[in-house]
Amino acid sequence: MSHDSTAAPEGAARKLSGRRRKEIVAVLLFSGGPIFESSIPLSVFGIDRQDAGVPRYRLLVCAGEEGPLRTTGGLELTAPHGLEAISRAGTVVVPAWRSITSPPPDDALDALRRAHEEGARIVGLCTGAFVLAAAGLLDGRPATTHWMYAPTLAKRYPSVHVDPRELFVDDGDVLTSAGTAAGIDLCLHIVRTDHGNEAAGALARRLVVPPRRSGGQERYLDRSLPEEIGADPLAEVVAWALEHLHEQFDVETLAARAYMSRRTFDRRFRSLTGSAPLQWLITQRVLQAQRLLETSDYSVDEVAGRCGFRSPVALRGHFRRQLGSSPAAYRAAYRARRPQGERPQDTDGSPATSGPAGQQGQPGGGHAGQQGHAGQPGQSPAAASHPESPVPMQSRRTAASAVGSSAPLSASASSDHGREAYLHSRASLPGQRSGT
Repeated sequence: MSHDSTAAPEGAARKLSGRRRKEIVAVLLFSGGPIFESSIPLSVFGIDRQDAGVPRYRLLVCAGEEGPLRTTGGLELTAPHGLEAISRAGTVVVPAWRSITSPPPDDALDALRRAHEEGARIVGLCTGAFVLAAAGLLDGRPATTHWMYAPTLAKRYPSVHVDPRELFVDDGDVLTSAGTAAGIDLCLHIVRTDHGNEAAGALARRLVVPPRRSGGQERYLDRSLPEEIGADPLAEVVAWALEHLHEQFDVETLAARAYMSRRTFDRRFRSLTGSAPLQWLITQRVLQAQRLLETSDYSVDEVAGRCGFRSPVALRGHFRRQLGSSPAAYRAAYRARRPQGERPQDTDGSPATSGPAGQQGQPGGGHAGQQGHAGQPGQSPAAASHPESPVPMQSRRTAASAVGSSAPLSASASSDHGREAYLHSRASLPGQRSGT
């Protein structure tokens, strides 16, 4: 389970330079950016809602490059400000970036670095995290982005601790969110951080959205693997693992099937998928448990055995960490949302639902998995509707990433040079992600 942050790390706040104002929010727009994500900070910070008890911000909409800026549907936008206006902002928001395969403009990256050096809070919504990463602002920090792009972010910027489970990550002076609607969650969090729960609640009521959403991106994550793994020798090992989740095997077994040492296998697997093999394996077992809970009448104990968990206790622990509810509560909530009279389909005969109880791979079932899933046909995000409160998430610095589509990227030499120069000059900032 993952959830939004509620408090910035202690000591993370830094003093703004004299020309910057805390109440000024600059939104940095680029040509080709999606209009939905771009409009979120404009609506949250740019509309006067003081009559509803929402404190007012001063909004500066800035063009990150020469205009006019073209956005979704061929619309053309003209921003009233350029990059120079960022120098007045206490918060700078990058709502999206047009392509994860192309480097952002050098001038925009330099402006973001200067803003950060002068104490501004830097925010990346969805693919905006790629712009922050290109500027060097995410190195050594926890961050998130849309689950589909998380593997690419992790591979392109290996020093960023990408966690695709989170709706957003607050690392004090640098914040990132998952896709689209999660940008609203993060903007509400910023209002809550600046002005308290009452102000954030008032804004949420005006936007007709929950003031806090439970859970994270787990229920939306796709099970697929990066496309390039198909040509790699590890593809056969991965396929075997998916077909034998019900059997007793661990990561050492997978490494042996790949004719590699455990250390080499871990390194190769992470480079291909963005995820550690143990985390990936646990995740796949939890995904299979979800399917059985939805489509069969097996008891929780039987589900644990048919998904390779060492014990029902291990299943319950990993299931709750990934999805925020117990297996029994998940099944009850899922069935409550289905049409009356629809009965579970017995899944006997499929490779993942027959065979002896498996072992998770280490005592107690190992560590929490990387992701969850709700992308199968007919599945509903029942975990989110269950009244159980989520388990608090503590700060973790893992480079784990969801498995999804990714591709090697290359940035321009000038962008990388500016990023490296910035990293060399800035002090190390201890990051932390806190949970509710």
